[in-house]
Amino acid sequence: MISADATLVVRAPAHTPLDTIEQFVGKNTDWIKRTLARLQKRPQVKQKQFVRGEEFLFLGESHPLEVQNDTDQPLDLRDGFILNAKEQSRGRELFIEWYKNEAKKIIAARVEWWAQRFCLAYKSVNITCANRRWGSCAPNDRLNFSWRLVMAPISVIDYVVVHELAHITHKNHSRRFWNRVEAMYPDHKDAKTWLRENEGMLNL
Repeated sequence: MISADATLVVRAPAHTPLDTIEQFVGKNTDWIKRTLARLQKRPQVKQKQFVRGEEFLFLGESHPLEVQNDTDQPLDLRDGFILNAKEQSRGRELFIEWYKNEAKKIIAARVEWWAQRFCLAYKSVNITCANRRWGSCAPNDRLNFSWRLVMAPISVIDYVVVHELAHITHKNHSRRFWNRVEAMYPDHKDAKTWLRENEGMLNL
């Protein structure tokens, strides 16, 4: 895979010979070049400074930031995000904490809804700080999701949730796995495309 920061990541079993990995990369050179070219064409996302007027995503919608002195909460979302001026130096920390708390509620609820709909049993839902993986399903069916995912639209969150729930039945990315995803969430291709094209925006 190629991550949002244009880093090539190759995953293989621990004892896979290096020449086998190199052959695999060589066979996929055209795809790697096309993907890198696409990533390089995307607008560069500047690191947040947590100042008035900056835009922050939540559930696919952009909200402006206000920095105020007369607010009780360190960070709140009303018509837009409101950051307490006294806490401005902790802006990044406060936003991450806020996103994590929202992710715990929203993603856990979406997992439960989809799991009940398709009679799937999972062990737990964990919110992580992963940069390169939106979600994962451990061998013991514990599900993990990056807090950054809560910046995306619900349709995209649902795609990632369904993707990981499908791994409960198929612990791979075989044709049977993708058929399962298709059956559970027919719009998965549109959501996957949105995530691929906008993943660079889901960060601070």
